[in-house]
Amino acid sequence: MAANARYDLYYWPFIQGRGEFPRLVLEAAAVSYNDVARLPEEEGGGTAPLLSFLRGDRADVLPFAPPFLDDAGVVVAQSTNICRYVAERHGLAPDGEAGRAHALQLAMTVADLVDEAHNVHHPVSGSLYYEDQKEAAAAAAARFCEERIPKFLGYFERVLSMSGGRWLLGANPSYADLGVFQMVAGLQYAFPRTLEKQSARAQALLALCKRTSELPRIAAYLASDRRIPFNEMGIFRHYPELDLPG
Repeated sequence: MAANARYDLYYWPFIQGRGEFPRLVLEAAAVSYNDVARLPEEEGGGTAPLLSFLRGDRADVLPFAPPFLDDAGVVVAQSTNICRYVAERHGLAPDGEAGRAHALQLAMTVADLVDEAHNVHHPVSGSLYYEDQKEAAAAAAARFCEERIPKFLGYFERVLSMSGGRWLLGANPSYADLGVFQMVAGLQYAFPRTLEKQSARAQALLALCKRTSELPRIAAYLASDRRIPFNEMGIFRHYPELDLPG
């Protein structure tokens, strides 16, 4: 592992999942970090160090599940909490208690949507395969596409209209914008027809996501091999039968 890295991020090496939200914040902050499980085993990487943490072998703080971050012995778990922790230290969160509370509120709303998106393809149990719950997933997907996606997109569209600036919290981008970008990117991958149908009602929000993708550090990350492609092992999965009809 890089000896001079500021942070060690622990997440599964083959999916974006919940780990992608902290990755985006770390990339935008331009701080050095190890994506530990993606490193070669001979460099201290792989999943063994991650599993060691989860067994309680590595620190007094016991994470429930990845992602978690090690900052020189300070262990921070939960995706949104990691984003907040890094952002508040590296200029990606507002100043002041009220602004930081607002940023966290928005990030936690994104996390709510992420949970709902996962539950679309695993509505019965996360321990079952999608193929074992396809009928229930179809019913869940219809409600999610027709009701929940428009509600979440409409909410963030209104937040942006009230912000007084080009970003969700005003004049400067924050980790809330990065989270919304990843949320929308995931929805566009998993439910492309639904997002296309909603595009006319979310033009400002989609423009925000485009601006976020064009931030120099984010653009460089998205073009690199550090950005794991969406796939059917992560949270946002593209099963065409779960999307709204064309």
